[in-house]
Amino acid sequence: MAVRRYPPLRALEAFSRTVRTGSVRAAAQQLGLSPSALSRRIAALESFVGRRLFTRVRQSLELTDEGRAFFEAIDPQLEALSRTIEAHSDRASLMRLRLGVLPLFGAQRLFPRLAELRRRHPRLHIDIDTGHHPEARLGDTLDAAIVLTPQPGAHLHAVRLDRNFVHAICDRATAERIGPVPRAEALEGCTFLVHTDLPASFAAWKEALGLGDLSEAVVDHYDSGQLMLEAAAQGLGIAIMHDDHLRRASDPRLASLFTEPVESPYSYWFICLPGALADRPVRLFHDWLVEAQL
Repeated sequence: MAVRRYPPLRALEAFSRTVRTGSVRAAAQQLGLSPSALSRRIAALESFVGRRLFTRVRQSLELTDEGRAFFEAIDPQLEALSRTIEAHSDRASLMRLRLGVLPLFGAQRLFPRLAELRRRHPRLHIDIDTGHHPEARLGDTLDAAIVLTPQPGAHLHAVRLDRNFVHAICDRATAERIGPVPRAEALEGCTFLVHTDLPASFAAWKEALGLGDLSEAVVDHYDSGQLMLEAAAQGLGIAIMHDDHLRRASDPRLASLFTEPVESPYSYWFICLPGALADRPVRLFHDWLVEAQL
């Protein structure tokens, strides 16, 4: 009876990771390899299966039709293998992730999907930490974090989760008085409410709407989006908010000023130390988060 050859599992992992990230460099970083070492693993897999999985265009790899079909065939099998090993591993009887999360992101985007993560990885448990300065605590009290920032530190592994937009929210009477067209003169004398952790939002909003003459506007700072919304509803100012805040602003007292989309300088990012990706709880959460596209 012929002995069946087992496929090169590390090469399969390199292939799957490259497809999922869409980048040789990102996949290599996640696996702790150099890009050339990752490319060699993919070449070994192509030699094993006898077909071209990628075409090489300049410095990047693009899936061939055969490569796409191969990925769609093996990816569910790799996931099943991973779950089987996880279920039979004493070391994986309980996995714990210490995750830093902003309360608003957690309430609106993460928690509604955590049951899905638990079904996929029932042994993965998450300690939630909503404390300040999560980036500085990685590798100490946190394994990973989800942060709202223009750009995480270059020393971190970071995945952008979205692109945020800035909105101006006020009480309905103020919105009716100002009208639907952005005009500096209509906003004179108004007070603006800006989140302490998101100071660049106001500048981005003014620049995008051509409101540079508001440079002398009065700004009150808050460290709570919920309190900003209540202050706006009370007519105390125009709150400069983000998408998640706007989704929460179902208060009938509030209205959104103008309709022009203004891209925020801040985005949500998943961050961790590069070496943390070798820890299974971090890896499982990272992969699920990227796939779920919260």
